[in-house]
Amino acid sequence: MNFEMLGPAIVLGLACIGSAIGCGIAGMASHGVMARVDENHGKFIGMSALPSSQAIYGFVLMLLMKNAIEAKTLSAVNGIGIGLFIGLAILLSSIFQGKCAATGIIASAKQPSIYGKCLAALGIVESFSLFAFVFALLLI
Repeated sequence: MNFEMLGPAIVLGLACIGSAIGCGIAGMASHGVMARVDENHGKFIGMSALPSSQAIYGFVLMLLMKNAIEAKTLSAVNGIGIGLFIGLAILLSSIFQGKCAATGIIASAKQPSIYGKCLAALGIVESFSLFAFVFALLLI
């Protein structure tokens, strides 16, 4: 059995799982708020989609790790380690970004002027996925 591509699969799978959970959490809040407010639904939908960006990080890492393993510059064992731990960091960041988006959606529905401030908090949470992504690039 060949385990070479397990690491790339792990990082992609965990990133996509996290993005799905994060978008689901924020999407549920968005639906609840849209049922109570008559306008600006687009901004709630946009905020609920923000955790999806982490799936892109997982996809890019999967491709780079696959190429590095095929080029023999990354071992399968190292790929599994990178895939697991970077994937977990991205997964958790996605979930917490979804939770942060959910509270931002609820808060900005009540007080629309704070919408931009809520996006700042989402950017802070996103930065941890970016850190994990960049650190993985350094390891590959």
